[in-house]
Amino acid sequence: MKILSNHVEYNLEVNGSGPSVLMLHGFTGDLHTWDHLVQVLSKDYQTITIDNIGHGLTSSPNHPSRYEMEEVCGDIVNILNHLSIEKVHIVGYSMGGRLALSFVNFYPDYVSSLILESSSPGLRTKEERLNRRIADEGLATRLEESGLEAFINFWENIPMFQTMQSLPQETKKEIRRQRLNNSSIGLSNSLRGMGTGAQPSWWDYLSHLTIPVLLLTGELDEKFVRIAESMCSHIKNVEWFNFLGAGHAIHVEQPEKFGKIVSEFLSKLEGGKNYEF
Repeated sequence: MKILSNHVEYNLEVNGSGPSVLMLHGFTGDLHTWDHLVQVLSKDYQTITIDNIGHGLTSSPNHPSRYEMEEVCGDIVNILNHLSIEKVHIVGYSMGGRLALSFVNFYPDYVSSLILESSSPGLRTKEERLNRRIADEGLATRLEESGLEAFINFWENIPMFQTMQSLPQETKKEIRRQRLNNSSIGLSNSLRGMGTGAQPSWWDYLSHLTIPVLLLTGELDEKFVRIAESMCSHIKNVEWFNFLGAGHAIHVEQPEKFGKIVSEFLSKLEGGKNYEF
């Protein structure tokens, strides 16, 4: 399905029926990031998966400002309004989790709950954000100069994804195919416009969250374990599950257990649906 929002054509899929669950993938991914979770949840929920701006089959605008969090959150509202959806649970992975947190800040009335996988509220200080913008600009330039495939070769070997090396070959090939199904301009502008350094810091906003929040981390992803621990001290209505033996991309490293934890959390909120795994 294609939906146009402010001159950007978004590619999305809608499956199932029931309470709505919006899923937002991470940097270099696409909506197929969530295929297993869609299969699990669409029996009882309406799932909405989107190719984020600059990713997959969604448009890749030429100017980084179009990728800024407030702009993209406005696009999500337009998509939900087009689908006549008033409330969603949001699942966000990494960059998609930062987008989810941004969305609930800008449009809190649309969100029933947040499920954040390996994500953060951004960086706390202006100095940290400036340094990260400089680093992200370096990555964007590298991508443009070396080309998409060379950048993906580099990206899939950064330390954050080392735990994915033990995945089955077919799974790794599919993830690589997803990553290569992007454009250089889309990914480079995503780094510039909605990277961690470019987005607002939401740390001070966490204490104002009243909706249920589930934080998901892999124990081997030490940076994001520390972030989740700190987030828990700020959020009133929060649960945290730390997956033993998993790294950053829990949804592909332990998909069955990931689906079970997410579905059980939603089940509690939506009246006790039962799942078998």
